[in-house]
Amino acid sequence: MRSSNPVFSRRGFSRDTGYAGFNAPPQAGGPTANPYAGTNPYAQGGNPYAQGTDNPYAQGQQPVTQAPPQYTPQTRPMTMDDVVARTGMTLGTVVAGATVGWLFLTENLGFAIGAGLVAMVLGLVQSFKRKPSPALILSYAALEGLFLGALSGFINDLPKMNGAPMQAVLGTMAVFVAMLVAYKTRIVRVTARFTRFVMIAAMGFVLLSLVNLMFMVFGGGEGLGFRSGGLGILFGVVGVVLGALFLALDFKQVEDGIAYGAPREESWLAAFGLTLTLVWIYMEMLRLISILRGD
Repeated sequence: MRSSNPVFSRRGFSRDTGYAGFNAPPQAGGPTANPYAGTNPYAQGGNPYAQGTDNPYAQGQQPVTQAPPQYTPQTRPMTMDDVVARTGMTLGTVVAGATVGWLFLTENLGFAIGAGLVAMVLGLVQSFKRKPSPALILSYAALEGLFLGALSGFINDLPKMNGAPMQAVLGTMAVFVAMLVAYKTRIVRVTARFTRFVMIAAMGFVLLSLVNLMFMVFGGGEGLGFRSGGLGILFGVVGVVLGALFLALDFKQVEDGIAYGAPREESWLAAFGLTLTLVWIYMEMLRLISILRGD
């Protein structure tokens, strides 16, 4: 199946219902012991990672009665360590690019905006690729970092905005930790209804943002007022909340990918998705802080 995040569509691991819990292995026993059984798209017959004709990663037909195949280094399943390592590498590249952008591009926003547009294109290309490309993902991270660093440095130099980017970083980290705790303690449960709600809300949010941008470009001023005042604050809060909800979807995808034996290379998609969501939250947090400080 394919999932989405606030910026780009991407292939996910699962959207099934069930209780949260990181790195939970499939339960042995009957259908009632497995929270992903029944409608689970990764159960036998629907699991793209199962050994069968529909599995692009299978090493050939295997009779059901045979023992599970021995994984080679090229086909071993994804683990939590893989996801953490790839996510750390991707976010580290974003931070490195942001450092360069902050130090050298705050007075050349045109170049930074160009880097951001190229990063968007690379992200879209990766979103439509069948398999993850580490080079493409890291290139996206580097260019996105340049854009974020230059923009953050520019905002930091504005009157009353000193320290705003650091506050946005701390706010993003707080949202990530809060959602991770809420997911692991089952306060937030990702169901099919939850996923539909988040996707519809995100599409509405993006549509309103595009309409606001059109009013700004062709009508001048601040468009529909989503960048200042009470309406701007409300819009910023909604953006942060949507980003937090997408984190829950990302956690669910990682959990299901590990539980149902997604190949190791899929950890790059998990890292890519988490990076996109964290960038979204940071941008919305920075905008919200800027509005609050500006008022």
